[in-house]
Amino acid sequence: MKVLVIGSGGREHCLVWKIARSDRVKEIFCAPGNGGTNTLAKNIHIALDDISALGDFAREKGIDLTVVGPEMPLVKGIVDEFQRRGLRVFGPRRQLALLEGSKVFAKEAMAKFSLPTADFRIFSDEKQASNFICRKGAPVVLKADGLAAGKGVFVCNSIEEAQSALKIIMVEKRFGPSGERVVVESCLEGEEASILAFSDGKNIVPLASSQDHKRIYDGDRGRNTGGMGAYSPAPVVTDEVEQKVNSEILQPLISGLNKEGKTYIGMLYVGLMLSEGGPKVLEFNVRFGDPETQAILPRLKSDLVEVMVATIEGNLDKIGLVWDRRPCICVVVTSGGYPGNYEKGKEIFGLDKAARLEDTVVFHAGTKKEGEKYFSSGGRVLNIAALGEDLEKARARVYQAIEKINFEKMYFRRDIGWRALKDSI
Repeated sequence: MKVLVIGSGGREHCLVWKIARSDRVKEIFCAPGNGGTNTLAKNIHIALDDISALGDFAREKGIDLTVVGPEMPLVKGIVDEFQRRGLRVFGPRRQLALLEGSKVFAKEAMAKFSLPTADFRIFSDEKQASNFICRKGAPVVLKADGLAAGKGVFVCNSIEEAQSALKIIMVEKRFGPSGERVVVESCLEGEEASILAFSDGKNIVPLASSQDHKRIYDGDRGRNTGGMGAYSPAPVVTDEVEQKVNSEILQPLISGLNKEGKTYIGMLYVGLMLSEGGPKVLEFNVRFGDPETQAILPRLKSDLVEVMVATIEGNLDKIGLVWDRRPCICVVVTSGGYPGNYEKGKEIFGLDKAARLEDTVVFHAGTKKEGEKYFSSGGRVLNIAALGEDLEKARARVYQAIEKINFEKMYFRRDIGWRALKDSI
């Protein structure tokens, strides 16, 4: 098989790495890729939102399977276009990609199918939203409707914070058209976790649980980011929680969409708040999580390509995933200043030394290769993942690997996995 992976981050490097382990795969392309993907795939210089050019390439090269990493091409309708051309592609069609592309669409779907979630109101008028926030009080959560690179959600502990967030979204329009509508919802309490699941439109096969770390600083302090690290499995996601997520969230959503003639095919990511009243939906994503994927796939023993093909062909009922029992921790290494302004072009040292450690994988995210040297080219630069006999050993191994890496102003959190290890950290 020839496989095309679309995207340029750590998630895409991880997908390429896992796909390369399939006996079914002979050649891999990555568009546009990064400094690490080109060790396993051929990087193709096509922008991930140039759907027409990607389709032309896939057809000309005889690509057998296209795997879409980021949400934006899915929301723009890449699956619809590829299917129109007779190309096999993994992901949901544009109509259902709105589960991530529109917070309003997602919350309305949660209400329609009676999924457990926070109470909410939707506003397209800033003054009406402001008045409601004053009446409701804090804490409160504000969400820009459309895609905002993971930065459009504001958890506000005071009315003043909420009004400031509302101004950013609807007055300053920092997220452009994504801020034309805003969701104002109650602030749920508990611990966050993530469940990713394959769906062929009828059958659902969940992956191992994981837990992300969104905040920039240790102890979950500071600004939200695209993710500073993750680990799998998440001990807080017990068998009982998994059963509730399946019976109260995944199954009702997929069957509810089916009754409306909408077939969800691809990866479905459920961001959860594990509250006293049970798991509640914070958000849906319509693709592999980042950096959750980098903590989950190193544990997956099954052939990922086989599972994705079964998903597309409606045969997930014949699939059973096999897992490495050992946990995995992934730590994100960023450029100094991220998630704000950061510098690029810093030479990265020590990658080979880190990669030589046992049960350790270095996934590139914001990197570029020039000759035999690697340089930073983004905010999230590297994702270092390591397996261990237990979470504490995995944690020790991943930080041992990071200590071998160096570039100017590099930054990383030193407490990834702290919730599961809080008694020993």
